[in-house]
Amino acid sequence: MWSQRAVVDYGLAKRATIQSLRSGHLESRDVCDAHPYLLRAAKFHGEPTERACPICARRNVTNVTYVYGDELGRSAGRVKTTSDLLEMAQEYGEFRVYVVEVCQGCSWNHLTVSYVLGTGDPPEPAE
Repeated sequence: MWSQRAVVDYGLAKRATIQSLRSGHLESRDVCDAHPYLLRAAKFHGEPTERACPICARRNVTNVTYVYGDELGRSAGRVKTTSDLLEMAQEYGEFRVYVVEVCQGCSWNHLTVSYVLGTGDPPEPAE
């Protein structure tokens, strides 16, 4: 996305978690613990991927994208699609995006990336 900035990739944390699981330091119940609301969001609002679940490998993970920001008002904390983000990036000065991958089969979930979108303009002063 053209205005994407302050990107944080959580790939190293994901790899460390998977390695801890495979080495026996964690059990699958420790990492396959998605909240029912997150599973529901993945089912009805998530965006399917072609990436197999790193834990069960039976299903592909689904990306669930949340947005947060002072300017968003009632939209803060809501699930959005990629097309929604494109529109929002031109409408708001700044907001943070969090992408969580979720396996609807085994309940694996992990924050994959976060970043800031928006025009970069300061918010309009309240009158």
